[in-house]
Amino acid sequence: MKRRDFLRSLTGGCGLLLPMGRGIWAATTDNISPNQKKLVVIMLRGAVDGLNVVAPFGDSNYARLRPTIALGHPGQEGGALNLDGYFGLHPALSDLQGLWNEKKLAFVHACGSPDPTRSHFDAQDYLESATPGIKATSDGWMNRVLSGLPGDSSPTHAISISAVMPRILSGNIATTNIASGAAGTKSNVLDKPKVGNAFEQLYQSNPKYAKAYQDARDAHQEMMGASMESEQQIANGGAPLPNGFPDDTSRIANLMRNDPKIQLVFMALGGWDTHANQGGAKGQLANRLAPLGQGLANLARRLDKMFDDTTIVVMSEFGRTAKQNGNGGTDHGHGNVMWILGGKVAGGKVLGDWRGLSNNQLYEGRDVPVTTDFRTVLAQVCERHLQLSDIHLNTAFPGLPTVKNTLNLFSV
Repeated sequence: MKRRDFLRSLTGGCGLLLPMGRGIWAATTDNISPNQKKLVVIMLRGAVDGLNVVAPFGDSNYARLRPTIALGHPGQEGGALNLDGYFGLHPALSDLQGLWNEKKLAFVHACGSPDPTRSHFDAQDYLESATPGIKATSDGWMNRVLSGLPGDSSPTHAISISAVMPRILSGNIATTNIASGAAGTKSNVLDKPKVGNAFEQLYQSNPKYAKAYQDARDAHQEMMGASMESEQQIANGGAPLPNGFPDDTSRIANLMRNDPKIQLVFMALGGWDTHANQGGAKGQLANRLAPLGQGLANLARRLDKMFDDTTIVVMSEFGRTAKQNGNGGTDHGHGNVMWILGGKVAGGKVLGDWRGLSNNQLYEGRDVPVTTDFRTVLAQVCERHLQLSDIHLNTAFPGLPTVKNTLNLFSV
């Protein structure tokens, strides 16, 4: 096995990936302290049905197009949770209603990628690269954002909670990948001094590989120190929470609170491709949404005062058809809904250019159109929240639409 391949497999086994394409990733070199603003991005892989997440019950076409899976009006059995008299939240997301009432949660409807693809693979790639229609982009937009943020060279400046390093964080800046669940912060074979020292000697003759290996070890040790795993085990009596995402958000909150270097966090959740038996207020989609809502509410609660300096973005590659199919599900669509949560979010609003569900307003006669480019939402988050400069915004989001951004996602 070549040394490069061995190092890749070694760090992958630790829950840390150090991609070797185009040379070892270079970390930022400035020593400016990072600002306290945090960004958490949750990606729902598989295309969540935005029309049942934030349901336009006030449009009579909604129930007509979805005779068995549409949510009822607020107050009815299986009804949506009222948001503004026209839109309603899926009842499985009731844990988020408090954040909505506190105006710390907003939605942008009819939002998404302008590229017309209905391919999960391509659409997810474009969402992570932020270059719709361009497959040759080599890095992800969250990695490019890092280049505009002050901070030290710690690879924990940005972390991903996933089995492999995601596209969105790949690039020239060093980042950290840890496994989902408690295993991501547990000790491993490299934590044994004899083993760790042996590998240090193996790579000491090559500064490039030695630095990559040391970055991986340092990041792993930092995650272990910040995890407070023993405290969690005592508090939980050894029993995990019933759903994986709420459990992971507790761990994410602990990491963020105990390691001020962490500024960007990414996590992806699957299971949203509901072609059949989607259900309405109950069923397959509801079963997915419940732990998602619980986890987001838990993250906000566990961050405590840090939530005021945190913005959480929930996004998915595209929406689903306005009309249900013959299997009680929905197929690949176009426009969707983005979620924005945070202490400084100007919430309590469903934003965007919503045009209704009449046949003449549907994209290709079947889908919610994309009237807000997802990049304009992300750019405002990065500009207003992370305080990214115009130069760095153009780097992070090349080809950003020049239309006036009137979303006003953040309070002054």
